[in-house]
Amino acid sequence: MILNSDSMKPIYVQIAEWLETEILSESIKKDEKVHSQYQLAEMLNINPATAAKGLNILADENILYKKRGLGMFVSEDAKKIISAKRRNQTLKSLVLELVREAEHLQVTEDELIAMIQEAKRDLKGDT
Repeated sequence: MILNSDSMKPIYVQIAEWLETEILSESIKKDEKVHSQYQLAEMLNINPATAAKGLNILADENILYKKRGLGMFVSEDAKKIISAKRRNQTLKSLVLELVREAEHLQVTEDELIAMIQEAKRDLKGDT
């Protein structure tokens, strides 16, 4: 993971989002232990309290759960929770921004749909 110190997002949010992505890609699986705040702090050269804040965001959202004395683990429903969150927050705001820009540029709905379909084909071609 590479932190972006120039980002508008706080480091602890970047850590939480990175862990979410790792869970979605199944690099970290359900019931698997995640890095401790001290391991993250050492890996990323940051304050352990900052790393803890990123982990606690995920614990508060029931993406991670604590086992006393053992650390934090990925919850059973983590992927479902992350997916729903990203659909309802991130994706929705991106689509709203896209539609707003399309309206400013007088792009029709059909043209916009065609652009999205083309982008999906391009992505499939990259894999």
